[in-house]
Amino acid sequence: MNSEATPVVGMVGAGQLARMTNGAATELGVRFRVLAASADESAAQVTADPFIGDYRSAPDLTAFAAACDVVTFDHEHVPGALISSLEAAGRVVHPGSAALRFTQDKHAMRAHLTGLGYRCPEFEPVASVADVAAFAGKSGWPVVLKAVTGGYDGRGVWICDEAASAAEVLSHGLDLIAEEHIGFTRELAIVVARSPSGQGAAYPVVETIQRDGICREVIAPAPGLRPAAAAQAQRLGLEVARDLGVVGLLAVELFETPDGLVVNELAMRPHNSGHWTMDGALTSQFEQHLRAVLNLPLGSPALTARYAVMVNILGGDDPELRSRLTHVMAADPAVKIHLYGKEVRSGRKVGHVTAVGRDLDRVRDRARRAASYLADGIEEYS
Repeated sequence: MNSEATPVVGMVGAGQLARMTNGAATELGVRFRVLAASADESAAQVTADPFIGDYRSAPDLTAFAAACDVVTFDHEHVPGALISSLEAAGRVVHPGSAALRFTQDKHAMRAHLTGLGYRCPEFEPVASVADVAAFAGKSGWPVVLKAVTGGYDGRGVWICDEAASAAEVLSHGLDLIAEEHIGFTRELAIVVARSPSGQGAAYPVVETIQRDGICREVIAPAPGLRPAAAAQAQRLGLEVARDLGVVGLLAVELFETPDGLVVNELAMRPHNSGHWTMDGALTSQFEQHLRAVLNLPLGSPALTARYAVMVNILGGDDPELRSRLTHVMAADPAVKIHLYGKEVRSGRKVGHVTAVGRDLDRVRDRARRAASYLADGIEEYS
């Protein structure tokens, strides 16, 4: 830490995750800085003195980190070599390059987790249609092809039913792995936090509803999940964080199958599956991430109500989203609305809403209606 009494946390990236972390930093009395590509990015609009630069530039990253006590991230795309260079120069970086490698390289992540004994889909690197066909001969069709690097929000993932569709994906020249297509019952996620001192905290396991590779809805806690399975998922998240040396937040996306839990993806930052915590948990994931990277005692992850439901607001055909705020606020004064300051484009995440309460069906309906009206001007969720 520097000589000032107030620590400075710098977040590389200025999307909505950084924007919401800024609010938590203000409440904790932490100085918060972002490295943004432009002044109109989501977090740059609301943080003091944003650093405008390129996260892929060593000089920009070095200059940004020089004014921070701790550097952290709102995305996984900073080149690993640049993160390592910050660490070599004595900068405190959480999570560090050794951990972040497993969110930046899906092949490395699958190989490492499998080697540690975690259950993951069967996988192999592939470079040709023949490789994919050989893999399908063992796992069956369809085959899931994933870009080794750069994928997020459904991008870089293709479900191929036959060799011809695999050939189309391979034509892009990307480094790929093939994975077995898991027949899951539903998708779950667990968000945990881990501090440098080794303290851990796990939020309730949530159910996530995905469509077109994008998380549309999160239900906390996952309805109908047996207590033993919930405890297993929380334990799994904490053990993965420990085994990978994560400091900060870790989100583990899971498949629930008739044979148990399967690890799908990892994210070492605040995560869409944890947005509900802003209104539905005693400690939001954004505050928890700051506590963790600053090695402060972690906050309680307990729910504030029986259920919390978060629904993402996706941009629709009408860009005048703010004109519909009055209706939503008047119709349900208890629903919480979070907008990201982003230009509205079709399918783009521009905000989210959260509702809490005792009756899951009612809570879910409220959140869906609010999100649908904000996106499209109709209270019909689709």
